[in-house]
Amino acid sequence: MLVDSHCHIDGEQFDADRDEVVQRAIDAGVVAMLNVGTGDPNSDDFRRAVAVAEKYPTVYASVGVHPHDAKLYDDAAENQLIELVRSSEKVIAWGEIGLDFHYDHSPRDVQMDIFRRQIRVAKELDLPIIIHSREANDETMQILREECSYDGFRGGIMHCFGGTLEMVQELVPMDFLISFAGNITFKNADAIREVAETMAMNQMLVETDCPFLTPEPFRGKRNEPSYVAQTVEFMAEFMYVEDTALADQTAHNFFDFFRLEAPAQPQRY
Repeated sequence: MLVDSHCHIDGEQFDADRDEVVQRAIDAGVVAMLNVGTGDPNSDDFRRAVAVAEKYPTVYASVGVHPHDAKLYDDAAENQLIELVRSSEKVIAWGEIGLDFHYDHSPRDVQMDIFRRQIRVAKELDLPIIIHSREANDETMQILREECSYDGFRGGIMHCFGGTLEMVQELVPMDFLISFAGNITFKNADAIREVAETMAMNQMLVETDCPFLTPEPFRGKRNEPSYVAQTVEFMAEFMYVEDTALADQTAHNFFDFFRLEAPAQPQRY
């Protein structure tokens, strides 16, 4: 049993064969996919993401403004996203939100302000949060310490983790799961692998972040949810565990975290 805890299958890269992509994932043993909405919060981008989740029983959705687009976040955008959450049971998280100081598509002070604001919206909606952090470890951790210490915090997911073991040791007691993507299979990913191999399986998730970060041996091709199997197989080898055990445990982690019941028999399309 596999789960792709973070994908973007509503994008135009999948318009020609989305049904087939979902079916290939099911055939590979993927029983759930979390389609993470991104884009302009004042457009139809997030409605598209939720519509994909509504179409496929094994697909869920999250909404929340990526740090690249933090400069576009305003009251109207926030209200639209809140309405999407309230209108669909398939929306199970707020994200991906956070900080990206690599590209700086939005000013850093704006990113930090909108990051805090969105954590507070998630609190009001009783939703877990999905975190994007790139080249902003210290600032991300400071905001999470200050904003996620309230009673009843639903927890969070550190998406496509590229941080340190010290971060993991602080985040796990805060009810965060650490999610690893296909880049853990890359030759230059020793630091990420060193973190993963120290962790217990009940602390982690796996993801594709497709269409990005295609794992070996498919690097160079469009990524898709079925390829999460390759990431699990690769991780199991250097963690010295059975790939079926890692797949099942990370799937159970996902369903327990989101308070969902695993589907008994995935539907074909």
